[in-house]
Amino acid sequence: MTEVVKPNLKNFIKSLRDVGYTFPIALADIIDNSIAAGAKNVMIETEVEPNLELSVFDNGVGMDEKELIEAMRLGSKDPDEERNKKDLGRFGLGLKTASFSQCKRLTVITKKNNKINARTWDLDIIEKENEWYLLTPSHKEIEANLLFNKLKDHKSGTLVVWEKIDGVNADDYFEEIELLREHLSLVFHRFLEGSIKGRKLLMTVNNNPISPFNPFNEQNHATQVLPEQIIRVIGKKVVLTPYILPHHSKLSQFDYQKYATNEGYTKSQGFYLYRAGRLLIHGTWWGLNKISDAHRLVRVKVDITNDQDHFWNIDVKKSVANPNQIIKKELKKILNQVLSRGEKTYTRRGAKLEDKTVVPFWEVLHESELIRFILNQNHPILSQLQTLIDEKTQPILSAYLKGIEAYLPLAAIQAHMITEPHKIKQSEAILDQERESFLQKLLDLDLTEEDIEELMKTELFKKFKELN
Repeated sequence: MTEVVKPNLKNFIKSLRDVGYTFPIALADIIDNSIAAGAKNVMIETEVEPNLELSVFDNGVGMDEKELIEAMRLGSKDPDEERNKKDLGRFGLGLKTASFSQCKRLTVITKKNNKINARTWDLDIIEKENEWYLLTPSHKEIEANLLFNKLKDHKSGTLVVWEKIDGVNADDYFEEIELLREHLSLVFHRFLEGSIKGRKLLMTVNNNPISPFNPFNEQNHATQVLPEQIIRVIGKKVVLTPYILPHHSKLSQFDYQKYATNEGYTKSQGFYLYRAGRLLIHGTWWGLNKISDAHRLVRVKVDITNDQDHFWNIDVKKSVANPNQIIKKELKKILNQVLSRGEKTYTRRGAKLEDKTVVPFWEVLHESELIRFILNQNHPILSQLQTLIDEKTQPILSAYLKGIEAYLPLAAIQAHMITEPHKIKQSEAILDQERESFLQKLLDLDLTEEDIEELMKTELFKKFKELN
């Protein structure tokens, strides 16, 4: 005996809506469809009053009525089916699941062969009727949309409309729009900058253009671009391009903060996975390396085609991926040499401490497997001071200097060097007039020429020697 047991649609829809999309990730999924349709222009418009509403227009090829109905079907594509190399989808779920995660009413209006067709999913009606009723909106409803005239004026295109939005709070809507702009500028930067031949994309949000954000800072001459590496997995090609971003001393404060992104350099290091030119995942080592400050400038671009999803375990949202063990093994081979290069760029500024032409205040002590920063006990200024104080005062000075050594605020220094290095201006703690005053008072001590020569080699007075 065979029975037909239909799912409880009310419960099923709740599960369908709770896939884990965020507002920006959901919108990116909609734009994937626009790119796959050959769109050159994508416009996103929002309304807040009387209710939250969002519309996405593209000037792609559009759909006829049969194609539209099929596109509105859940699971409209076989994930194992070979697809066009430009197609950014896979499961045939993106349009629906992404939309349902943010709104309860989805309308798609599309134009092809000079004919406009429209269909609507309304989750409230589906729950009430316990049936998948695909609605046909009236002409009045269609024409009320703020971007309908754009579609009407174009030869072809598609308009996706979200109504009954509940995925974001109205109070947070403008903040979400700003996060959306940042997300789109990163995820689609290669389309926006026109680096993918023949697929240049213009995109606006509320009439404001989206500028591309290239996370590799490729235009900066100090960015190191390492040679491409190619991995072949069962006949498929994976292309890796490692980048070492510039040390902060090579960047303006604005650019340093810009390329840190909202997550900071430490969390933004790692692999950046692109599928058919679209960024899926970034800021991960996939367990092949630990997140480290020494590697914070290392970013590796990974390019794959859209027929490798099963190798990378890409999810429906296209926001989670994890390569299989064969790929990980190959990635690890390439990674070691890249990380070594990145460490040198990040740490090379520390070499200044070893400058033999300067008498430093601090020295680096390597003791067994430990490293300590200690004050230079042979510093000429300290030597002069010790000749001027008596034996009773000497222990007090020694205690103070030892305290400075022991309680050097390394954690605070490291934290500020990572988050805001351009704000650290330690040398400005001493003004030039103060240096001159200090030097004059030392010279008044009737020093020998040898003592004066040593003083002029110190970090404090070296600049005066260079002026002579």
